[in-house]
Amino acid sequence: MEDRPVSPSSLFEILSFLCYDILDLFNQKCNLWFFCYPFRIFIGKRGKDMLDAKLETLLVVADCKSFTKAAKLLSLTQPAVSHHIELLERECNATLFLRGKGEFRLTKEGEIAVTYARRLKALHQKMLSKIEDEKRHISRFRIGITHTSENNTITEALAKYAVQSSEVSITIITEPINILYDMLENYELDIAIVEGKRLSAKLNYFMLDTDYLVCVVSNENPLSKQSMVTVNELKKEKMILRLPTSATRKLFEASLLGINESIDGFNVSLEVDNVGIIKDLVRKDFGISVLPKSACISDFKKAKLKILPIENLSMMREMNIAYHKDFSHLEVIKDIVQLYQHLILPN
Repeated sequence: MEDRPVSPSSLFEILSFLCYDILDLFNQKCNLWFFCYPFRIFIGKRGKDMLDAKLETLLVVADCKSFTKAAKLLSLTQPAVSHHIELLERECNATLFLRGKGEFRLTKEGEIAVTYARRLKALHQKMLSKIEDEKRHISRFRIGITHTSENNTITEALAKYAVQSSEVSITIITEPINILYDMLENYELDIAIVEGKRLSAKLNYFMLDTDYLVCVVSNENPLSKQSMVTVNELKKEKMILRLPTSATRKLFEASLLGINESIDGFNVSLEVDNVGIIKDLVRKDFGISVLPKSACISDFKKAKLKILPIENLSMMREMNIAYHKDFSHLEVIKDIVQLYQHLILPN
């Protein structure tokens, strides 16, 4: 039989397996983790974007829910992927995945491992980015906003700040509020602009503004001729609302409970996650909605929509800038707040 050459990739995997096992045995026998760890990181690296190949494998397997799919995405063999997970399970002294017929999911220990792996990856990428930015004399910030804020003056303030500051680059990420908090705590975001506050010992808050929910109707709707609307009048209308998981919807439903009402008593004909789509449907008179005033004020000023207070419903909330306690660029937050206030109060 003709000998076939071993590819560099396969040879690397074989050597990695041997070296990992040797270092693990050496560490167990001698307890010299401070000596072994740097070598383990070196062996585990497969590129400059990866802190540890095992952690990257864990994240991809968790996303794919399959060793085979993960192997293809990582350009590894399936045994190599399995070996990475086995090594991690050995290090953690825990089973990270439950695998069986028709079942493939993370264990509780696996969920913890994935959370910290994401955090480590984000910190590693941030380190590389910050070093590169320092060389180029640029400050780069990732700022998260909710879907409500997409239609808010805050996006204009962020854009204006980025344009005015030649040494600043801003990336805006739009996600639901719970995901924004997770990304912030995992250092995937520098700042998040959110409604309300989540209790966390890791975060500080700076109040940007106060906002409240209003009834939004088309110019053709008979309610547009009124100065306010009652709850009973809302019940007679077809309503287009945010999803039940949104902060806006939760505040509306909580306010209804406060006056012994329930969302079940309303004709909710559509549920939409995107505020822009809701406003467009309301403009075309497909129904009415309940939205933050800040998201509708521009349309109101342009006479595209009517906004009305709702009798007996006090739906106030804070708009806050959330950031880590170790965030070292407080001047950026102050500048953004100043620009925002100038845009909403130009005089």
